[in-house]
Amino acid sequence: MKTLQFRQAIAEAMSEEMRNDESIYLMGEEVAEYNGAYKASKGMLDEFGPERVIDTPISELGFSGIGVGSTLVGNRPIIEFMTFNFALVGIDQIISNAAKIRQMSGGQFNCPIVFRGPTGSAGQLGATHSQAFESWFANCPGLKVVVPSNPADAKGLLKSSIRDNDPVIFMESEQMYGDKGEVPEGEYTIPLGVADIRREGTDVTIVSFGKIIKEADKAADELAKEGISCEIIDLRTVKPMDYEAILNSVKKTNRLVILEEAWPFGNVATEITFHVQKNAFDYLDAPIQKINTADTPAPYSPVLLAEWLPNHEDVINAVKKVLYK
Repeated sequence: MKTLQFRQAIAEAMSEEMRNDESIYLMGEEVAEYNGAYKASKGMLDEFGPERVIDTPISELGFSGIGVGSTLVGNRPIIEFMTFNFALVGIDQIISNAAKIRQMSGGQFNCPIVFRGPTGSAGQLGATHSQAFESWFANCPGLKVVVPSNPADAKGLLKSSIRDNDPVIFMESEQMYGDKGEVPEGEYTIPLGVADIRREGTDVTIVSFGKIIKEADKAADELAKEGISCEIIDLRTVKPMDYEAILNSVKKTNRLVILEEAWPFGNVATEITFHVQKNAFDYLDAPIQKINTADTPAPYSPVLLAEWLPNHEDVINAVKKVLYK
């Protein structure tokens, strides 16, 4: 094992895949000369040159469309958005073209493309730069949605995403790029659609993904001091989702709390809740609790932002609620 920052794991995954396949290229704002807005492509321009690491104008619709079109002639692009908030400018290319090319061509064309960049809030960035769209993209047939929470998963999942023959939405976090973690030496991948049981427990299941899962870790540590054993499942992939891992855990613990940084209406937690009540209702000893942001745009005020975001105290309260404590 070696220790890498999250941004280094992302760069390693892209570089390793680009060395093995000349049809792969990286394109986006500041990915080349500036080494990436978050230094997640550091050194790649020097190694692969300007034809495969391509700086673009501030034109998400334009370079998203170029990327999608290039898949039709044999390329496998990685499109970086400085933030997925800006992906809304290019979302027509993602939803109307990338997600539908395979079906609309009668299977004649695949669209092997990765759209990657940070999602969710990252401090005081205001309402328009603090949005989480995992459930939006997961709602669209034809797209896969990946949200890693640590450097090792980021590298393994990104390599699998790049190799996938369908479009993948790969969502990171500005607040995770500096996170350090152990990453396996040598070649490895992590399959899409397989969750990680990052902490085993017996009293309650906590399901989460992305950077907000750290709040579940903090809560589990505090609850352990009170003799409460939490099992934490990191989805890693929102779509396809590992329902089996969730159901098996709920059948063991009989209680479920879902933690997600997203608006509360119609989100990933809602979908999980439906599947669990449909397939494991008789195993539940308490109603499912889901923890989300407030149902408002993200505030700029640090005091209000702290109230808006879910935190470990919210998780502790939800766990105690399902345990009737």
